[in-house]
Amino acid sequence: MNFFKKNGAGLLLCLLIAIPSWLLGKAVPVVGGPVFSILIGMIVTLILTDKTVFSPGINFTSKKILQTAVVFLGFGMNLTEILAKGKQSLPIILSTITTSLVIAFIMYKILHINSNSAVLVGVGSSICGGSAIAATAPVIGADDEEIAQSISVIFLFNVIAALVFPSLGAALGLTNEGFGLFAGTAINDTSSVTAAATAWDGIHSSNTLEAAAIVKMTRTLAIIPITLVLAIYKSRKSKNTEGSSFSLKRAFPMFVLFFVLASVVTTIFHLPAGVTAPLKELSKFLIIMAMSAIGLNTNIVKLVRTGMKPILTGFCCWIGIAFVSLMMQHILGIW
Repeated sequence: MNFFKKNGAGLLLCLLIAIPSWLLGKAVPVVGGPVFSILIGMIVTLILTDKTVFSPGINFTSKKILQTAVVFLGFGMNLTEILAKGKQSLPIILSTITTSLVIAFIMYKILHINSNSAVLVGVGSSICGGSAIAATAPVIGADDEEIAQSISVIFLFNVIAALVFPSLGAALGLTNEGFGLFAGTAINDTSSVTAAATAWDGIHSSNTLEAAAIVKMTRTLAIIPITLVLAIYKSRKSKNTEGSSFSLKRAFPMFVLFFVLASVVTTIFHLPAGVTAPLKELSKFLIIMAMSAIGLNTNIVKLVRTGMKPILTGFCCWIGIAFVSLMMQHILGIW
């Protein structure tokens, strides 16, 4: 009872923002519910000057609800099926992920960008956009403005990729198989991968959507090692600065463990789509709800003023990923 008394108002506000954002995301999938949710949250926070009564629930949503969303995301991953169908794309995926993370690190050094923003943009660009950011943010201790900024950067290049890549693929002479690999490895958000592959299929009367989606799901598996490595790094860094001893148990985020367990349960018990599909949809809705809280905690003026460095970092990651994806296809004899 005390929980609802403390957090109820903030949870309700986030829910009221999440519902129309979810519907708008369904209507305009290339933009997606999380982006709408952040934007509405940022607008509401300009009007709602005193958020004292809402703050506990907003903070709970931006952290605990976000972590819960990542756990449910695991129920959408049958590891055996994804790896069996996506193993051809593994060399390309590993190359693009490495490229994005290296570029993000270089941009962090050159532009003196905030380290959390660089990590989130690098991970979001290379793995799976908003879902990767949602999983990584609690591990590295990113604040709401850093998360909102990273999501906004990823959204910008998602939209550009969804619009430009089908024409670019045709101009480059990619085969249907080649475009499926290109879309699945060089576009970071599932909705934009779907939009680009559907556009290609409409132009070429092909069926690249399934292949692109499988490649995209294979990339998503990288959330597991990336979050673990970041957690260990953060814990070791904390040990060096504070003098405490390193603990793997403390370093490993429990919500990531539950995410892995959810994936394992789905794989071992071959959970049918009738079970996993609602859980995946719930995960998406909870991410949208968490993004509303992040929008409510974000200063839009500061976001715009400090946004150019993350945008430039995202642009460089995006170009690097696209180039390496095509280069690896050429090396492997696909293109």
